[in-house]
Amino acid sequence: MRVVIAGGHGQIALRLTQLLADRGDTVLGVVRNPDHVADVRAAGGEAIVLDLEHAATEQVADAVSGADAVVFAAGAGAGSGVARKDTVDRAAAVLLADAAESAGVRRYVQVSAMGLDRPEDPRMPEVFAAYLRAKAAADADLMTRDLDWTILKPGGLTNDPATGTVTLAEHVPLAMVTRDDVAAVLAGLLDRPSTAGKVLELVGGGVPIDRALDEIA
Repeated sequence: MRVVIAGGHGQIALRLTQLLADRGDTVLGVVRNPDHVADVRAAGGEAIVLDLEHAATEQVADAVSGADAVVFAAGAGAGSGVARKDTVDRAAAVLLADAAESAGVRRYVQVSAMGLDRPEDPRMPEVFAAYLRAKAAADADLMTRDLDWTILKPGGLTNDPATGTVTLAEHVPLAMVTRDDVAAVLAGLLDRPSTAGKVLELVGGGVPIDRALDEIA
């Protein structure tokens, strides 16, 4: 499989790159910073230096052309302000979907988040509320498209070692999940095109990942 990952230097993206490369897939990680190329290569992928906040649809379509699937795993990250929550977490996802449609790449897996219905909570910090709105808008846009999309919404993320077991369903109680387990679920979704059209929530749990994915598929 040939997979393009937007946000290729992210923690989940690098883990996914390693998993896919180790099993023989070709992985291209889209990164904004040339200094991140070495990390993508160390994980077994190839790097494409492209700033999704400023690229044209045609540039991104060229980058994903010939791929079997694209994964949106980009994010503005900690320390970014309200404006970049929109330009990365929403607009870059929309741009990648535009490019996938233009290039004829049908399979599109998007990393979202749980709890996107909370931005109007008056206790919510302004920047986090902007993040929630941006992710919700990106998901809403993707769901209108004629692509074989799947949206994965993990709970709170940890760097604990992989457990290999999860809870995966359309709706689950908010809880934590390891980034390693999120990456493994993403790899499994790419292997299961019958999960297209599903919005799935993911937290830690007691069901082996392959079994959880097979039950969803």
